[in-house]
Amino acid sequence: MKFDLAEEDVLGVRMTVFSDRLRTMAELLDRSLEWPDREYLVDGDRRLTYGQHHAAVSRVARYLVERGVEKGDRVAILGKNSIEWVVTFWATVSIGAIAVGLNVWWARDELDYALADCTPKLVVDDMTAISALLDGPDVERPSAEIDEDDPALILYTSGTTGRPKGATHSHRNLNCLVQAQQCIIAARVPAGFTLPPSRALTSTPLFHVSGLHSGVIACLGAGNTTVWQDGKFDPVSTLRVIERERCTTWTTMPTTLWRVVHEPTAKSFDTSSLMHIGGGGAAWSAALQRAIRNTFGEHINWGIGYGQTEACGLSTTSTFAELQEHPDTVGRPVPTVELKVDKAGEIYLRGPMVMLGYWNNQVATDAVIDSERWLRTGDLGEIRDGLLFLSTRRTDLILRGAENVYPAEIENCLEGHPAVDEVVVVGLPDEEFGQIVGAVVVPVAGEELDAAGLAAYVKERLAYFKVPSRWVVTRKALPRTATGKVVRAEVMDRFEESS
Repeated sequence: MKFDLAEEDVLGVRMTVFSDRLRTMAELLDRSLEWPDREYLVDGDRRLTYGQHHAAVSRVARYLVERGVEKGDRVAILGKNSIEWVVTFWATVSIGAIAVGLNVWWARDELDYALADCTPKLVVDDMTAISALLDGPDVERPSAEIDEDDPALILYTSGTTGRPKGATHSHRNLNCLVQAQQCIIAARVPAGFTLPPSRALTSTPLFHVSGLHSGVIACLGAGNTTVWQDGKFDPVSTLRVIERERCTTWTTMPTTLWRVVHEPTAKSFDTSSLMHIGGGGAAWSAALQRAIRNTFGEHINWGIGYGQTEACGLSTTSTFAELQEHPDTVGRPVPTVELKVDKAGEIYLRGPMVMLGYWNNQVATDAVIDSERWLRTGDLGEIRDGLLFLSTRRTDLILRGAENVYPAEIENCLEGHPAVDEVVVVGLPDEEFGQIVGAVVVPVAGEELDAAGLAAYVKERLAYFKVPSRWVVTRKALPRTATGKVVRAEVMDRFEESS
């Protein structure tokens, strides 16, 4: 693959692109036949080669068309990580339809909202029919005329106003991600040396940008093998999979990584095959980086990046050498990405990986993408010697492990409780998750509330990771400014007082 850069118009704006590039996801899929006998997907004891995958995608694509799916229609996928999920995704985008990754952790109300928002022609929530098509006679895949700026994928992100928004990625966005990742790797490999295909362990769900984009799409583009662990995340299971499948790379988040490197039995597993760990979400602490080396050995290296779902999850990346000197950096802009920080310290991004916009929500799109296609991230940081250092991610955003949690969404939920007068939700430091969710609640005069009842109320309405782990129920009014805004710094004192 070539990595020459050029200036071209993208959605009416001049920007940097790869001049020699694939235009559609169907082209990327067909190129995977260069490795027909190589394993692509490993799901426990189930395996699919690239050749088998390509044939299965054609059968599922025909299945979708026979059920009325046309170019531009949405196909919503709801399920755990599986071979069927991946095949359905590729079948959908290869015929010009739009795949929608639905969060299996959502409560019913959240799921209903997303379905009403994207109005899918088909919802794939029972993989039985897809499983039956993994094997069978070869068929010709239905064709479609696809432009590289046509939408291919919708992934929902948490919303500051209490509702998720559908970040819409184009064929150009996704193909650029694949090429940018390969360009980064090529720049770090000595001349004349060819890397063997990776066996990449993916610990994040397919409805997340890190799981789908890095673990499935970019892996296919590079001819690598994607490996998932069985069932719910567990550090011992992760170590067992690395040992059994001889995984060479692992894409993960700080929370899952922390749990593995602090697993007491970690060194009893043969993880000598693991050469590289990659991830993002936030800068990794120096202590975590030391623990990685202590657990996996002197040969291991790692890289950290920064990105958002709105920009395909990859905007900056750091080399291992840079992290030794600057462990708190998230790296430099990747090829095709422009990055700037305004006077207030807010980070802006531009490039062919920036989403088309939020599905069916022009107001929200206009709030974050300006006329020159600069994406306003809402994150704060600074650039020193070409490296990006994050100050904080979005005002008040709680980073609970791999999940972004917006206090406003939980506050809106609790304000619907008839016995709640005031509520504020904050992020509390946590060694394992980075942050956990805490809530201070003031009951209506004469009403009684307890933590268990409040937690049950939230759990019925929101995903489990949004349920506060710590509660303070108090008769004392929340501290507010003269304009009525809650003083969150003083709210934190309430948790210290309740300890």
